[in-house]
Amino acid sequence: MIEALSIPGAWVFTPKQFGDSRGTFLEWFNAPAFGDETGHSLRLAQANMSVSAAGVLRGIHFADVPPGQAKYVTCPHGAIFDVVVDIRVGSPTFGQWDSVLLDDVDRRAVYLSEGLGHAFLSLEAESVAVYVCSEGYAPQHEHGVHPLDPDIGIDWPTTGRDGTPLTYQLSDKDQKAPTLAKAKDLGLLPTLDTVTAYVDELRATRMA
Repeated sequence: MIEALSIPGAWVFTPKQFGDSRGTFLEWFNAPAFGDETGHSLRLAQANMSVSAAGVLRGIHFADVPPGQAKYVTCPHGAIFDVVVDIRVGSPTFGQWDSVLLDDVDRRAVYLSEGLGHAFLSLEAESVAVYVCSEGYAPQHEHGVHPLDPDIGIDWPTTGRDGTPLTYQLSDKDQKAPTLAKAKDLGLLPTLDTVTAYVDELRATRMA
């Protein structure tokens, strides 16, 4: 099942799982279904994996557009609170966010297209996030917004999956990231018009 999130350009994919005494099988990505919903294929340039302690908070990360960096994210082990943030200046949902619980029970995946911000909170020890990216890592194009920016107001969980209180752990880079308003003033954020034109160009190319 594929559902659009409240932030345009982001979707959640809930797979069918087939289990028996041996274990479980599922398709965590299906190219035809993905293309039918998004209007283009998924370009794979890089595949990443992170393993996080409970309370580790990563993001809000985004890349310059172009080239941007679309991501398809899942959690094969543990649980993460995954968040998509609209950072596109001029978007009707600018500054808004949506979230999905990604875990090893429902085994959902989230796709966020170019121009959106991404963050997640690990809800238990050794939570694994796996994400495929449309572009490789390019530090000169990478930016961040502080995940605890009160103007965005992400309602981060305060307890883990087992009910244990969480202490947020941020990298130095994420701790020093600007607020959304500051990032806008610095000219770091993509505009909706630029993102829309670029994604339309990619869609035409990928579906040709």
